Amino acid sequence: MGDGERKRLPVGIENFEEIRTENFYYIDKTGMIKDLLTKWSKVNLFTRPRRFGKSLNMSMLKCFL
Repeated sequence: MGDGERKRLPVGIENFEEIRTENFYYIDKTGMIKDLLTKWSKVNLFTRPRRFGKSLNMSMLKCFL
């Protein structure tokens, strides 16, 4: 990031790859992938309130796996 260049907020963007390549702010949730791989089960249920990043987490998993 150069002088004066600021990261933007990814309002309404649910695509992990776009967030990372377009230099948006992102709170790293990749530890979740480790938990899923080490504490796996046949079914995983992601329950979170509206607008809490469920689709973004699924996009992140798709990119990593």
